[in-house]
Amino acid sequence: MAIHPTTLIDSNAEIDSSVEIGPFCVIGPHVKIGSGSVIKSHVVINGHTTIGCHNEIYQFASVGEANQDKKYKGEPTQLIIGDSNIIRESATIHRGTVQDNGITEIGNHNLFMASTHVGHDCEIGDYNIMANFAALAGHVKVGDHAILGGYTGVHQFCQVSSYSMCGMGSMVVKDVPRYVMVSGDPAKAHGMNFEGMRRRGMPTEVIRSLRTAYKTIYLKGFTLDVALKELEQGDLFHVPEVAEFILSIRQSKRGIVR
Repeated sequence: MAIHPTTLIDSNAEIDSSVEIGPFCVIGPHVKIGSGSVIKSHVVINGHTTIGCHNEIYQFASVGEANQDKKYKGEPTQLIIGDSNIIRESATIHRGTVQDNGITEIGNHNLFMASTHVGHDCEIGDYNIMANFAALAGHVKVGDHAILGGYTGVHQFCQVSSYSMCGMGSMVVKDVPRYVMVSGDPAKAHGMNFEGMRRRGMPTEVIRSLRTAYKTIYLKGFTLDVALKELEQGDLFHVPEVAEFILSIRQSKRGIVR
């Protein structure tokens, strides 16, 4: 274990012998860090925080600190981070609250760019990108392979579904369905992330089906209920990606960005 002598680590912290920790870091007593992780410098990791393997955390990040919910009274809530995440300079990630399930949870292979914020009780999947200064309020859920542009803000309890994209400066106050691109303040839908689909090798016929489904929901002037029923009763519903798009709308509790 390569630990700089200026770093302070509580004797009760559990840190794998392969972890590298740079100067002037502070590691609290309930922290666990898995193998191959690198903590650069001036990083604070606190609370009941479990960090998996091969993560990189850059200078001045604050990970697992007490959340900013005024109802929080110091309960031993958690932050759980998976493997191979990159947390860049001055990012802040807070642990959960007992008003939810008490856990902020982050999956694998995510990139949190400089000065991003993940609020209490958020659930983030895999392979997501949060660009500089993007911020999630409490209780937000993000799927997989989503992109949040710089200065994006997501309102508490919103969902950002898999493969969606939020343009720079988006203020998201409703749920973003799967594959959909949004931007603006407040955010509005502007098509689907077709370029992202092509980059991931999605077949042309599937993209064509999703384009038709998007037009049905957003461009034909139907009420949302009528549009969903039309899709569910048609042939497109048998395309798995279209069914997932519909499901992401059906599961929305705050209404969708339109």
